[in-house]
Formats: sequence, structure tokens, C-alpha cells
Amino acid sequence: MKWIDHADYIKISKPNDFSFPACLKFFHRTDQEILYRIKDDTLYKLVKIEEQPILCKISEQATAIKIEFPMYQPTANEKEKIVHYLVEWFDLTRDLQSFYKMAEQDKILQPLVEKYRGLRLIGIPCLFEALVWAIIGQQINLSFAYTLKRRFVETFGEQLYVEGESYWLFPTPAKIAEMQVEDLRKLQFSQRKAEYTIAIAKSIANGELTKDVLRQQGDYIAMKQHLMAIRGIGAWTADYVLMTCLQEPSAFPLADVGLHNALKIQLSLAQKPTIEKINDYAKQWEGWQAYATFYLWRSLYEAI
Repeated sequence: MKWIDHADYIKISKPNDFSFPACLKFFHRTDQEILYRIKDDTLYKLVKIEEQPILCKISEQATAIKIEFPMYQPTANEKEKIVHYLVEWFDLTRDLQSFYKMAEQDKILQPLVEKYRGLRLIGIPCLFEALVWAIIGQQINLSFAYTLKRRFVETFGEQLYVEGESYWLFPTPAKIAEMQVEDLRKLQFSQRKAEYTIAIAKSIANGELTKDVLRQQGDYIAMKQHLMAIRGIGAWTADYVLMTCLQEPSAFPLADVGLHNALKIQLSLAQKPTIEKINDYAKQWEGWQAYATFYLWRSLYEAI
């Protein structure tokens, strides 16, 4: 991915089939998110590079994504790592031509890619964050999941206060590894979710579970099986993490309620489709199940 260092800001060249406004609209889907802010068509995100918190101001400028630094001017090495983070976050290296070619021939996806063309699969580059968010969301509604996430971040995360605004970093695995189950239970985590979160924090903190370890498993099926061997990670959680964090295009969270609801709406069904029917719909999506799912999720926020 090409990028240019302009001393006090950097610019990343936009790939084909990328729309910053389409991605920004997806970020607008909730006002409950604590890990970024949107102001005047600009995205603000706090990242930490080698122990240095850096506030990034992300906007569109002609054919590029512009990143400014309101509080701290990063070094060349830090800028390179920020670019790497943003490329992962927006899945910028993905060539979507074959996805759009397939989707334009699919009765479910065709109207969605027409509406949302240029939307990238907005990921979660941090493995710990992706796993914890997936675990938090197990068997509860999305609104309460965001409430738990906010409590978790505000209790254990790191804060940067800039011009009257708070910006937050997700808690580190090392910090959560030191917690007791009761510390998370106070935030209204269930007993099991607290246990799962702390155990996963310990595995990541000691290096047993990393993105590299997962990639070394080989293919998508092997990575999924490796994740599912961990207590608290079922098929849905594994697929969600592979989809959002490992950028695995074949990941397919088949049991996802949002996916079911989106299909029901798109197909004007009286009730949500069965797993068998969803598998039937998805036969044409082979190799692009993650993107198909993401575009269906986007359709749930039609008003934005």
C-alpha cells in the first residue's frame, strides 16, 4: 500500500473500490462506541505504538486517506506502524473485483453492492479486542453488549483527554490477566464470560495465542479449529474473530442473529431462514462469505 510522509501528516493512496464516506457511514451505525469518535466527516482514533498513545485524525483528501496527529507528532517508525494498522482496519489491500463480479449476479447481494459499493470490511486489528468483543456479545442484545464494553474499557483501559474529549485505548491482555473473576463480575459480566476473558488474556499475554500462531495453523478450517479448542470460543465466535481480525474472507458466522435478520428483510420472509436455507443461499458466496455477511449487516442500518 502506497503512502507518503508529509512531515506533519501522512497520506495513504486509496485502492480501487474504496469509499471513505461508505465506511464512515458504517461507523455512524451506533453512538455507543467508545473506541472512536466522528466529527465533521472526520474519524478520530487513539492507537498505541510501542507504548506511545497517538491520536489519529482520519479524513478523505482527493485520492487519498489523510491522517493528521493533533497531539503528538509520531516518528517515521511509528507512522509506518500506524499505516499498517489503518490498512488492516479498513482491509485496504483486498482486491474486491471478484467479490463485486459475483455479487452482481446474486439476487441477495446485488442491491446491497449497488447501494454500498466501496464499503470495506471494517475489522478489529487487535486479537484481544476482537475476542473480548465477541465473548461480550454472546447471547445478549447489542445495546447491552456496548454497555459492557464501555464499562470494561473505562475501568481497565487507558484514556487520553484532548480538548475536552476523552479518547480510549482497549485494555491490554497483560492488565486483564492480572484481574480476578470478581473484578469483571462487578461490571455485570457473567461468571463464565469473566472466566473466558481472563483466561484468553493470559494466553495472549504469555504468547500462546497470537495472530501469527493462528496463521501458522494453515488454512481457514485449521485456524477455526484452533480457536474452538479454547474454552469459551464456539463456532460463531471463531468465525467472527477470523472475519474481523484475521481478515479471512471465507469466515462465515452462520449462527449470527444479525445475518439471519438481514436475510429475512432482504428476502421479505415471514420468519428468519433456517441454517439449511442460509447455506443454500451462500453457495454462490464461496470465498467471500465474510464480505457477504458484512454487507448484509450493513443493510440492517438502512437509515444511516
